[in-house]
Amino acid sequence: MFLTLSFLFFFFLSTRSIVRDLRTLAEGLMSIARGNLDYRVPLPRQDELGNVARSINYMAEQLQSMMEKERRIEMSKMELITHVSHDLRTPLTSIIGYLNLLRHDDYVDLEEHKRYIENAYNKTQRLKKLIDDLFEYTRLTSGSVNLSLQTVDLSSLLEQMIVEFEPVAQAHALTVKRVWEPKQVMARVDVEKFVRAIDNLLMNALKFSLKPGEITVRLMENGDGITLSVENEGNPITPEQERQLFERFYKADPSRSDKDMPPGAGLGLSITKNIVELHGGRTGLVHRSGHFTFFIESPCLK
Repeated sequence: MFLTLSFLFFFFLSTRSIVRDLRTLAEGLMSIARGNLDYRVPLPRQDELGNVARSINYMAEQLQSMMEKERRIEMSKMELITHVSHDLRTPLTSIIGYLNLLRHDDYVDLEEHKRYIENAYNKTQRLKKLIDDLFEYTRLTSGSVNLSLQTVDLSSLLEQMIVEFEPVAQAHALTVKRVWEPKQVMARVDVEKFVRAIDNLLMNALKFSLKPGEITVRLMENGDGITLSVENEGNPITPEQERQLFERFYKADPSRSDKDMPPGAGLGLSITKNIVELHGGRTGLVHRSGHFTFFIESPCLK
């Protein structure tokens, strides 16, 4: 009898901590199951029970991460609807206003009549660009885009783009400087989409450059990759603004932009980023005291 009682006593002593920790695990699981994903099981053991506790905590972290991601996606959808509604409504309201004036013959003379038509037409062009940008962005982010890759000489392609871009730049008191070696830089790209990505960088530099000024376009091969950059001088921005530039619908401070340039939807740099990433590359910005260098680099273009 004494041996039996002694055995039970020592068995109880040796298992009491295990039973307590099992109860802690059970309470932790119940707390997490009730939706308290911030809860972590306080069990710093280095045995099997400790492994179970760490697994439970890891599960809670993953569930919390998934829930936060779902919330961000939902907020992103609401932001998308809000921004699109605002950006489409503004030019549409102006178009309706001009059409109403024309419909009721509310103009002084033929010159005013022509001005109303010209203004309405310009607003329709802006509306079309907003819709095109939105359509392009949704296609690029939906995962359903198939690249039509071709082998092209990027230096020739870039030269052709700059020749077309220079008259627009000169109209805004800007010159374009080319910096690359006179040789072929062969790459496999979807020409239409890649031209769109580069054009967005050029138009961004045009819009936010100090006038008069200069835009520098560089193209160079480095190792197994190609780097294309567009540089300009503008008003400095904060590190927080730098981080947001490639986000969709982010619009820089209006004081930085050219007042003669029509406002955009804030999708240009985001579209460029998605196009370049589809090609296996990356985009970025180096900013030092108002000197901006937006770059595209991809090790797999060659």
